[in-house]
Amino acid sequence: MTDLTRRKVLVGAAATAMAAGVAVTARAASFGNPDRPPEGAVNALNRQGLTDPGPQNPALANQFPTFQNPPPTDVNGLPLFWASFNNAHKRIQNGGWAREVTQADFAISKDISGVNMRLSAGGIREMHWHQQAEWAIMLDGKCRVTVLDEEGRSSVQDVKAGDLWYFPPGLPHSLQGVGASGAEFLLAFDNGMASEFNTLLLTDWIAHTPPDVLAANFGVSADAFKNIPLENLWIFQGKEPGPLAQAQRAAASKKGPPALPFTFSLGDSAPVRKTRGGHVQIADSRNFKISATVAAALVTVKPGGMRELHWHPNADEWQYYVKGKAQMTVFDTGPKAMTGDFRAGDIGYVPKSLGHYVKNVGDTDLQFLEIFKADRFSEVSLSDWLTHTPSDMVVQTLNISPDVLAQFPSDRPDVMPE
Repeated sequence: MTDLTRRKVLVGAAATAMAAGVAVTARAASFGNPDRPPEGAVNALNRQGLTDPGPQNPALANQFPTFQNPPPTDVNGLPLFWASFNNAHKRIQNGGWAREVTQADFAISKDISGVNMRLSAGGIREMHWHQQAEWAIMLDGKCRVTVLDEEGRSSVQDVKAGDLWYFPPGLPHSLQGVGASGAEFLLAFDNGMASEFNTLLLTDWIAHTPPDVLAANFGVSADAFKNIPLENLWIFQGKEPGPLAQAQRAAASKKGPPALPFTFSLGDSAPVRKTRGGHVQIADSRNFKISATVAAALVTVKPGGMRELHWHPNADEWQYYVKGKAQMTVFDTGPKAMTGDFRAGDIGYVPKSLGHYVKNVGDTDLQFLEIFKADRFSEVSLSDWLTHTPSDMVVQTLNISPDVLAQFPSDRPDVMPE
C-alpha cells in the first residue's frame, strides 16, 4: 500500500467513524512533548509497555537513568556520544598504567583521542615522540616533563594538578612521577585514531638500528650498546628525580630556553566567566601560545546549575568529566535530540555546531573539560543570539511576549544558576 493510498483509507475510516457517531480525537503536540508520533514514557497509556522483563545488568543500567527513561523532547536518536575510562582496559607495568579511548572504541570521536595515565613515584613514561600533538592536564600529584624543541632547546618543568602541557607533533619528551604520590593525568591527542600504545619509542629505535650505525652516529664503540633493552620499556620504575633546578642545569642548551613555554596553569588562571552558577577557565593559543591545535575550557557548575544552551562553530567538543554528575542533551537537524548521563571519568562528544547544554544533577560541584581541535576557544550562546537580534523577529518566531524576552541574559553567562 502506498502512502497516498494509506492516507485515503485513514481519511475514509475517520469519516465513517464520525458518521457513526464515534468520537475521533488526535492528541495535539504539547509543550515539552512536541513530536508526532509522541515519544517518552508520558505517552504510554498502557504502562505495561514501560516494563523491561528481559535480561538486565542493573549495575550498568542504573548509571544511565536518562537512557532508560529519556525526556519526551528526545527524538529520533543520535550516534552514541558517551564513552568512559571507567570501562577502558588498563595496560599495567611496573611504574604505572594507562588506558585509552580512541575512535576505534568511540566511533563519533574523529578529532580527539584520550588517555588516562598514572605514574608511581619515580615511574617513567619512557622517552618518545608522536606524529600528533599531545595536550595534557594534571589530575593528581606532580609530574616532571622534559621536551626538546626543533631548535635543540630543552625544557624541564614540574607540573601539579590543574597544570597543562602541550607538545607539538614530533617533539621528543618524557614524563616522570615526582614526590610521594606520583602523578595522574589526562592526555588528549589531536587525532581520534592516535593511540598511546603505538608511539615512537627511544628503546625501539635503538634496538632496531645496526650496532655499527649506532657507533658511527654517537662516536663510540659498538660494544657500548651491548646492554641496551631489546624490548621497549613504555612505562617503567625509575629512581625518584632530584631537584628541579639540578635537572634543568643538566639539560640546558647553549641556545637557551625555548621561545614559548610548554606548560601552563589552567587551574590557577582567572575565570573568563563567573556567575552564581559557576565559572569557566580557558586555555588556548591566546594565553597558552604554543597550543596551536588544541583549545580547552575547564567548567565548574554549582549544584542545580547549568552550562547554558550553546554551540561551538569551529570544532567538535571532546569532554572529560572530572567530578560530579551531569546530564547533557545534544540537538541536531532532523530534528534529532538525545539526552545522556555522565559521571567522573566519563567522556562526552558533541560534533561541531550542534546545540547542547550540560546540567549539574548532583549535590556537589560538577567539573568537566571541554577540549577542541582548534587554536582558540569559540562559542555561540543561544541567549546571546536571541537578545542581540531585533526583538520583533524573536517574539514572532517563538510566540513569546517582549517582557519575557527582556528577561533573557544578554551577556553570555556561560553557566546559569539554579
